[in-house]
Amino acid sequence: MQIPHLSYQLIFPDPRDANEDGIVAYGGDLSPSRLLRAYQNGIFPWYAKGDPILWWSPDPRLILELKDFKLRPSLKKRMKHFTYKFDTAFLEVITECSKVPREGQNGTWIQPEIIEAYSVLHDMGKAHSVEAYLDGKLVGGAYGVVVGGVFCGESMFARVSDASKAAFAVLVEHLKMWGYDFIDCQVPTPHLKSLGAKEVYRDYFLMRLEKSVFDKKAHEWRVE
Repeated sequence: MQIPHLSYQLIFPDPRDANEDGIVAYGGDLSPSRLLRAYQNGIFPWYAKGDPILWWSPDPRLILELKDFKLRPSLKKRMKHFTYKFDTAFLEVITECSKVPREGQNGTWIQPEIIEAYSVLHDMGKAHSVEAYLDGKLVGGAYGVVVGGVFCGESMFARVSDASKAAFAVLVEHLKMWGYDFIDCQVPTPHLKSLGAKEVYRDYFLMRLEKSVFDKKAHEWRVE
C-alpha cells in the first residue's frame, strides 16, 4: 500500500489503516500540536537520521497494566541504593537515552530535533522524566508523554546496573498512586515483557486509549 504523506493540516490517517509494518504516514513536522494529536490517536514518531519522519501504530502493541508490573526481590533490594526525582533533569535524561546503542539499529532514532521537540512538550507539562541518582549523580532514568490517564513511554537509559529498572519501578508506583490507567510501551521487547508488559491487539489498545483520553479528565502529574 502507498504510505500517506502528511500535509500542514494536523490530521492523521486512521491508525488501523497502517501498513503491515505499522507505518501510518510520513512527513509533517514535530510541532507540539502534531505530536499531541499523534499520541492521542495511538501514533508515535520513529525514524532514522536522514529519513523523513515516520509515524507508527504497530500491531500488536505492548502495554503494561500497572498491577502486572513484576518487581523482583533482587530489584526491590537494589532500589534502596538510589534516590529518585521527577522532572528535574529531563534534557539530560533524553540526551542520555539518545546515546544508548539499540540492537539492530545503526545510530539513534533520538535525533537533535526529537530532543528539541520533546523538550518543548516537557516545558508544556506534557512530557516527563523520572530519574535515579547514586551519590548525587544521575545514573538512570526514563521519559515519556502523558495523554489522559496513559503514560506513553519513550526510552530509558542506565549508567549503572539496574538504574533504569529501578527508575521505572518508581514510575509505576507513582502512576498507581496518581490513578493512571496503563503504560504504553509501544514495541514488544524481551526486557519490557520481563517486567510484566504484554502484547495486545492494536484495536484493543486504541479502545483503551480512547477511553482514557476522551472519557476522563487529564490526570495531574503530581510530584511530591
